Amino acid sequence: MSAPASAADQAFMAAALSLAARTLGDTWPNPAVGCVIVKDGVVVGRGWTQSGGRPHAETEALKRAGNDAAGATAYVTLEPCSHHGKTPPCADALIAAKVARVVAACTDPDPRVSGQGIAKLKAAGIAVEMGVGKAGAEQLNAGFFKRITKERPLFALKTATSLDGRIALANGDSKWITGPIARRAVQSLRARYDAILVGSGTVLADDPALTCRLEGYTGRPKVRIILDRRLRTPFTAKVVTTAKDIPTWIVTSEVGPKAEELAGRGVEIITAETADLTTALNKTLAARGLTRVLIEGGGLVAGSFMKADLIDEIAWFRSPRIIGGDGLAAVGPLGASHLPAVPGFSRRETLTFSDDCLDLLAR
Repeated sequence: MSAPASAADQAFMAAALSLAARTLGDTWPNPAVGCVIVKDGVVVGRGWTQSGGRPHAETEALKRAGNDAAGATAYVTLEPCSHHGKTPPCADALIAAKVARVVAACTDPDPRVSGQGIAKLKAAGIAVEMGVGKAGAEQLNAGFFKRITKERPLFALKTATSLDGRIALANGDSKWITGPIARRAVQSLRARYDAILVGSGTVLADDPALTCRLEGYTGRPKVRIILDRRLRTPFTAKVVTTAKDIPTWIVTSEVGPKAEELAGRGVEIITAETADLTTALNKTLAARGLTRVLIEGGGLVAGSFMKADLIDEIAWFRSPRIIGGDGLAAVGPLGASHLPAVPGFSRRETLTFSDDCLDLLAR
């Protein structure tokens, strides 16, 4: 059994994890990684994966450290890559910089790396320490790990409801259940995901833009995914009129002139081989590089993903209002016949925004 990590190692890895989180939701198909280079107890270089997945964190940190990297310790939230992709291997860069020690939070499940980066560092005489900050690193890149090992992205459900779990009145009115502070928090949430997914019912009812309007956000636009089995999305919808500027994917089982016209307007049509669009999405989205998808509506879509056991996380905004049983439910029918069969989640954190609350939950 290895000795417990020192307080210094834990503190520097915590700093690296904080750096990695800066671009979470903007690095796909790559993971979000942070790197801190320390010499004689002083940070001489910091880096994190840049928008679009490159440059990598280690490259950025080494560039800032310069000659001070020689003899230093590099704290990295994920095993340095060892393969030649669009950029040279980070393991080679660390070796060339003559770092003396590498502390990595966890191994990379990508078969092109998976232990080979660590082996390359050790073969070059660099001391390697694994597992410091492992739990935090695995949580941060759970979506990337799922894409590699499960061939699907991480799916998170975001909903905003009354106290009794309703997303709208019986007539469909839903503006606004939560207050302005909570709605601004939604933009912060969107920034941490690669894509936003809704059903065609939400497009028809609300005509949402599905963009990240977080002040100061400079990352790539979020991919917009619409589940539209019957291809009901109108040409006048915001997701269509802006499709040439913002990636917009419509998943449908329909083909024909309307699909062709939508494609001509910049929409990417993904034709599902089954009417069950939920099932059809997994490998398709993973193959396109997505690691984190935020599901925003509506109740039938939420229910279909819940029934398929695909919801990994929930961000549940609640206002102190009661709508009543005639309102629209946040999650559609699940068909459970006994309590042990219903999905269960653990509460990670509860935040308060004026009168509204946000529960962050995970499977």
